[in-house]
Amino acid sequence: MVPRYARPEMTAIWEAKNRFFIWWQIEVFAAEAMGKIGMIPAEDAATIRKAYDDNAIGEIDVEAIDEIEKVTKHDVIAFLTWAGEKLGPERRWLHQGMTSSDVLDTSLAVQLTQAADILIADLEQLLEVLKRRAFEHKLTPTIGRSHGIHAEPVTFGLKMAQAYAEFDRNLSRLKAAREEIATCAISGAVGTFANVDPRVEEHVAKELGLTPEPTSTQVIPRDRHAAFFATLGVIASSIERLAVEVRHLQRTEVLEAEEYFSKGQKGSSAMPHKRNPILTENLTGLARMVRSAVVPAMENVALWHERDISHSSVERFIGPDATITLDFALARLTGVMDKLLVYPERMMKNMDRMGGLIHSQRVLLALTQAGLSREDAYAIVQRNAMKVWQSDGELQLLDLLKADRDVTERIAPEKLEESFDLDYHLRRVDTIFERVFGEGATAD
Repeated sequence: MVPRYARPEMTAIWEAKNRFFIWWQIEVFAAEAMGKIGMIPAEDAATIRKAYDDNAIGEIDVEAIDEIEKVTKHDVIAFLTWAGEKLGPERRWLHQGMTSSDVLDTSLAVQLTQAADILIADLEQLLEVLKRRAFEHKLTPTIGRSHGIHAEPVTFGLKMAQAYAEFDRNLSRLKAAREEIATCAISGAVGTFANVDPRVEEHVAKELGLTPEPTSTQVIPRDRHAAFFATLGVIASSIERLAVEVRHLQRTEVLEAEEYFSKGQKGSSAMPHKRNPILTENLTGLARMVRSAVVPAMENVALWHERDISHSSVERFIGPDATITLDFALARLTGVMDKLLVYPERMMKNMDRMGGLIHSQRVLLALTQAGLSREDAYAIVQRNAMKVWQSDGELQLLDLLKADRDVTERIAPEKLEESFDLDYHLRRVDTIFERVFGEGATAD
């Protein structure tokens, strides 16, 4: 985790104090359940629960636990030793019949669900911004590009609607990933419940807002974690896709939109004129880092037999790093899109600079409807279009077509002019908005 790309709420989830507190909760709730079913004395279980309710352990002393671990070489035992010092004889019932993975895996599930809740809120905030910008520019014409080359007109609002739809899918994916990762395992060594009653797991799961893992080995199966981190990777890719769009639109030769440039901001240490897309470039880099967690998470699925710990060191990295980075990236993207400067006049200027070539398909279709084969119609339009292309927009496609007998013999001038109507390309925008935002969206 790099502090430069971290926000406090998400970072706090991965701090040692939060992790140890979750461990304490697991141990307390497990003891409470054991007391209720007679695995341990009920009065001792009640004493442990009261210690929890009264915060008898006080401020979690991470340094003290770390000092104990230097001797034990085992983090869970170190914590249990420290926590036990805050209790009386009832301390012997802590961790009864449990194994370290019961604590570690269940704790990780809690942390990942806590992280998912923040990321879900991040996505919801981003969606609000994208929807507002979509309706703001619903009918702002701009050129659609394929291969980076002018294709046909779209609207900037459609670009925003497309981004909204993609992040809305990501929200659904993340909610599903959250549900899948939110499982609890208190099943003991190799997951057989030999020394701990399944009812203990059910109670701990309920207290922590998790569901019992149907069949753990000694660990929660890592396909769940792989799916979770894969979802984060997809979200990161969507962030990059929108960031790259902004970066292209901010190029000097395009300049149809650009990142907000605040008073006093500097773009270059050498060139005072510079206004660079630094935020979206940064988002491209952050997306790469989030995706870098996906392959290790996939490789963690294949563990030896009922358990090994080859996954453990990996997750100590990717759990904090991927969620903290994605949280920061989503917040940054939301800010970029909220303040994005949009230049409709430049969009129109760019759209008009190629002499009407963007209407070539409509002329092609008009000629086929007038009786020409598609091949012949294509050849006629293309030979005129290439003259415009080579003139760098100095010539106008409509003028050349009006002077071409192969065209005028089949299409009247006024009909030909209709093929150059910009509004024609925007006539289905309402339909798309209704599909994305729901019925009645066009009235927003």
